[in-house]
Formats: sequence, C-alpha cells, structure tokens
Amino acid sequence: MPRAGLTPERLVVAAVELADEVGFEGVTLSALARRFGVKDASLYTHLRGLRDLRTRMALLCGGEMIDRIAEAVEGREAGRDTLGAFASAYRAYALEHPGRYAATQIRIDQELLTDSPAMRRTADVTYGMLGAYGLEEPDLTDAVRLLRSTFHGYCALESTGAFGAPRDVQVSWDRAIDALHALLLNWPGEEGTSDGGTHPAP
Repeated sequence: MPRAGLTPERLVVAAVELADEVGFEGVTLSALARRFGVKDASLYTHLRGLRDLRTRMALLCGGEMIDRIAEAVEGREAGRDTLGAFASAYRAYALEHPGRYAATQIRIDQELLTDSPAMRRTADVTYGMLGAYGLEEPDLTDAVRLLRSTFHGYCALESTGAFGAPRDVQVSWDRAIDALHALLLNWPGEEGTSDGGTHPAP
C-alpha cells in the first residue's frame, strides 16, 4: 500500500482490523507500518506514539460498540427486555471482534473520555437503562460496575473455552441476565443522592 494518503483515521482503522487478526497486544507501530509498506518513522507524522494509537483505537471501538448496543435497545421496553438486548449486543461485539473489544478495556484519561461523544453516549445509554430501575447515585455507579464485571468476565471466559460443563453457555447467559434483572429490581438500599452531572467512567 503506498505511503501517500496516510492519515490518522486510516491508520487507526487499519490498527483495529489488525487487532482482530493478531490480538490487541500485537498492534505495534512497527506492525502497522509494515501493513502500509512504510518505515516506522513515517507514522510519527500522524501519531504521537503507541499510546496515542491505542487511545484512538479505544475511542473508535468504543463508538462502534455503543452504536451496536444503542441500536439493539432502541424501542425496547424498559427492564428485562432492554437489559437483555444491551447485554446480548455487548457479548456479540466482544466475541466477534476480540481485538477491538480488548481496545475498549484500556484505561483512558478522564479528560479524553469527557470530550468523546462516543463515551458520553455510552454513559447516557448505560445510565439511562439503569435509571429505569429507579437507581440513583451512588447506586448507579455500583450497578454499572457490576454489569461491566459480569459481562466482561463471562465473555472473557467464553472466548477461551473455559466453560467446560455440559450446560449450554447461552442458557447460562440468559439465566445470568435474569438474575441481574432481579437484583436490579431489588437493589440493596444505601443513602445517596444523584450528582446531576456527567458520569465518569465507572
């Protein structure tokens, strides 16, 4: 591929495609340069370094993921229906795009998250879904962390074939969503008030 026409956007798209092929950790500036047939130094015209590249990857993939989730939950009835659609879209993205999904799990500076439309949309969709259960801060953040931990843990184990029991993994997944729904309906009480502001990354 010729050097002409390189842009940060093209490099990041190529990087996330490479991540799905070789894994997120396999995406390096050298590997990306080889993909474009250029020297490593050529990339520094468009990127500040590997950290910059991975941050851009995380923001791109986070946008892709929330687009899929938002489409899945649109028009759904609040509660189990929306939770199930949200969870299924999350799981599908994680299993279909392991490298991209891994990019969404890195830590990003809070300032960048606040400035990112995709990350703001993620907060809006997620907290909106949980708000329908009547939760307010600090319970909202606790609930987001619970869901993220459950979804991520299940997908990580499933992707490596770690579930060895004969029980169908889809059935177990559906039961897990049922259990989360029941928990959200009966969230343990704790005093707290809504901060009314922008939610940080949980």
